[in-house]
Amino acid sequence: MKKETEKTEVLEKIANGITWWVGSIPSLIVHTLFFITSFLLPMLNLVEFDKMLLILTTVVSLEAIYLAIFIQMSVNKSHEKIEDIQEDIEEISEDIEDIQEDIEEISEDIEEISEDIEEINEDIEDIQEDIEEINEDEDDEDHNERAKNVILKSNVNSNKNEIKALKDIISQLQNEIDQLKK
Repeated sequence: MKKETEKTEVLEKIANGITWWVGSIPSLIVHTLFFITSFLLPMLNLVEFDKMLLILTTVVSLEAIYLAIFIQMSVNKSHEKIEDIQEDIEEISEDIEDIQEDIEEISEDIEEISEDIEEINEDIEDIQEDIEEINEDEDDEDHNERAKNVILKSNVNSNKNEIKALKDIISQLQNEIDQLKK
């Protein structure tokens, strides 16, 4: 089976080479010289005109038959390559559609995360206000309570920083999504 495939490939290469050569300037020159020589032979009385026409017609007919075969082989091969390219294009289109769907899903997720962060920020602000009110109401509170409040504020500030970092990451993701959409 491999030998047959190799033989077929060799024949296809030969056919492609011949087809290329026939469509080249050297081929035009060789054919022109051949036809001029063919018509000069009877003029120089080296061959009879009828014999020359018979041989010339036979040679040209055989050449036309083989050229038609070689050209059809090239056309068939080109058609196969075009079909392969069309299949590749269809696969790429499907991949692009999948990527677009993924981008839309990521955008929705980012919007949801942004909403959650806004809610968390509001809760943090409410907690800070409550802490401030507690501090104002309980000026006479012992040191342990004040220490707890300081720790709570510290935690809130820490949470704020983490939320800010999350917002930055979401912003970066949103920019990347926008770039992918373009």
